[in-house]
Amino acid sequence: MKLAFITGATKGIGRSTAITFANAGWDLILLSRDLEMMEILRDDLSETQSKINLVKCDLSNENKIEKSVKESISKYGCPSVLINNAGSAFNGNLVDISLKKWQEIIQINLTSVFQICSLIVPKMRKNGGLIINVSSHASHNAFPQWGAYCVSKSALAMFTKCLREEERSNSIRACTITLGSVNTPLWDSKSIESDFDRSSMLSSTNVSNTILYMAEQPESQIIEDLTLMPAGGAF
Repeated sequence: MKLAFITGATKGIGRSTAITFANAGWDLILLSRDLEMMEILRDDLSETQSKINLVKCDLSNENKIEKSVKESISKYGCPSVLINNAGSAFNGNLVDISLKKWQEIIQINLTSVFQICSLIVPKMRKNGGLIINVSSHASHNAFPQWGAYCVSKSALAMFTKCLREEERSNSIRACTITLGSVNTPLWDSKSIESDFDRSSMLSSTNVSNTILYMAEQPESQIIEDLTLMPAGGAF
């Protein structure tokens, strides 16, 4: 069964990944806090043969995740591939960030991944599966004013490695795609101040094509981490 569960599915990498996978014949479970944008995306994909299932959930609210994910599994089945793409970023010196903002970034970028995996991985054990966590080169590089983001992505990389080792005997593979800067609406966010040359960044389409490549590897092998960087070296 080719069923992919994609978080953060309405913008940027998530939206592009949904389009790429649907065009490749995958059925989808899309998760976002914006139901209207998901419905628009589903309409855009109506000419494909894929089943597009929608799950409304705000991953910044830890209390909403369990109910939403359990209901999605009950209604649509257990995915063969889980793509944890949703993410948040914020500019600011580490010690100047409010506790609320710190917790929000950690919740979306790390804890929500733990929560979703805790619900889906046990269901995957019957038939095996693949988890692809979208990470960043900020996971192993320190960038001033991006400390909370760097910490969250560094922890996500180690979470993925530990999950891979623990679930290997259950035929569950876990990997990261580590990205340089990608030209997405994230850069338009009010929480980010940037004047980077976005024309030299990676495109969402190139990233989603790479995620599909990782997802369609045979079950006998895994790309543990794939790093994709802009050739121009943009942050």
